[in-house]
This record gives sequence, structure tokens and C-alpha cells, in this order.
Amino acid sequence: MFSLVIRTLLFTIVVPGAGAVWLPWWILTRSHPTAGPVAWPAAAVIALGAALYLWCVWLFAVVGEGTPGPWDAPRRVVATGPYRWVRNPIYLAALLVVLGEAWLFLSLPLLIYATAMAILFHLFVIGYEERTLRRRFGDAYLEYRRTVPRWLPRLPRRRHHPHRTRTRTE
Repeated sequence: MFSLVIRTLLFTIVVPGAGAVWLPWWILTRSHPTAGPVAWPAAAVIALGAALYLWCVWLFAVVGEGTPGPWDAPRRVVATGPYRWVRNPIYLAALLVVLGEAWLFLSLPLLIYATAMAILFHLFVIGYEERTLRRRFGDAYLEYRRTVPRWLPRLPRRRHHPHRTRTRTE
């Protein structure tokens, strides 16, 4: 488990750290060298994105026994937590962080960057990730893909139990 924690931490520093912290900081300081926070409610959006990311990587480690990195992916389909509502919550978490940063600093360049991120995420998911997951997990992934939307979160539907009768108190 310690090795998995270290691998996840390294991934987090390198990939989301670069994409959601270092690159936005670089864009912001290039476009507005003296920019300061303006819209403080945006900090809640950033915190929400960070919390969602942490929840997802924890599930990848505990349930899937892997990391978010494609080179060290989970060994099982993770379909719990936010993965019940949407197939790509880590990408959505990263977008929440960068959109929150764009709002916090009222930065059009960061908003443009977030848009580019969203497009690249989509292309990566449909061009590589979904095919790879289908090969790796087969029918389990196909069923998951059939029931959980790719980008727009949806609360899971309650399953119908044909042999169960409902009482008035339910």
C-alpha cells in the first residue's frame, strides 16, 4: 500500500500539479504579472475540484488497486463514489480547479486554457482511454459505459427489484 501511495503522490505532483497549478500560474503571470485574487467565492470551486480529485485517487488506490496514470492504471473497474454518476470525474475535478482559478483571478487566458483542457480531455478519453478500458475490462467496462454517462453527472437510477413489494412506508 505504501508503494501505491508514493506512486499516486508522484502522479499527482507531475500531472495534475503541472496541469492545474504550474501551467495556470505560468499563464496568469505571463498575461497579468501583478494579478491578485478578486472573486473569493471561486476558492470554493477550486476546493471542490481538489476534494473530488482526492476522493477519486483514493478510490483508484483502495478499490482499483492502481493510480490515475495510464501506465499504472487500476486493476478493477472503479464504479463507486463519483464514478457511479460520471465516468470521468478526475478530468472534471481538474476542470473545476482551473475554472475556479480563472474565476478567482477573472482571467480570460485561464478560461481559454480550461476550454483547451476540456477538448484535449475529450479527445484523449474517446481516442485512447475508452478503447483501452474496453480491452482491459471487457464486459464489465461495457456495462459500466452503458449505464454511466461520460461527462454530465447523473445520479444512478434505483434498480427495480421484481420480487420485492413496496410498503406504504417506503
